Amino acid sequence: MTYPDPIYLAATGEASATVRRSSQAPDYRYPSGNTVHYLATAAGTNRLFGLYRWEMVPEAGGPGPHFHRTMAESFYVLAGSVRIYDGREWLETGPGDFVHVPPGGIHGFRNESKAPASMLIHFAPGGPREAYFEGTVKAATLNDEEREAFYRAHDNLWV
Repeated sequence: MTYPDPIYLAATGEASATVRRSSQAPDYRYPSGNTVHYLATAAGTNRLFGLYRWEMVPEAGGPGPHFHRTMAESFYVLAGSVRIYDGREWLETGPGDFVHVPPGGIHGFRNESKAPASMLIHFAPGGPREAYFEGTVKAATLNDEEREAFYRAHDNLWV
């Protein structure tokens, strides 16, 4: 296995890092109280990846089994207990646990515990997940055809 072709072609490096402090407010807050921090968006990484910190209130639930055709999704649990579906069963995961789901892999996640939980969610390559996260609340009010189109546009195929 070799490294990918170079993306950066200048002769010298550059000062181009971005910083997001842990004290920064969440980018989106759901009516349930769950929050999401947009740590690195597809737009900010030139579509290489997207990275989000997902914070769930107790007994928050979460998305049921689904898959993506265009991207892999990975989960790294930071705090609490998160149930993650690996395509075969719901696994109880905790701090330090990591789950990687390749494109096409069936997965889901939820917080069913009586305590808050948080995790990092990584998508590669990056897609416009912010519009998906922010649109899911509205999707519940759409008719079946509109909801199906919304999920299809965001590469979210329910099982």
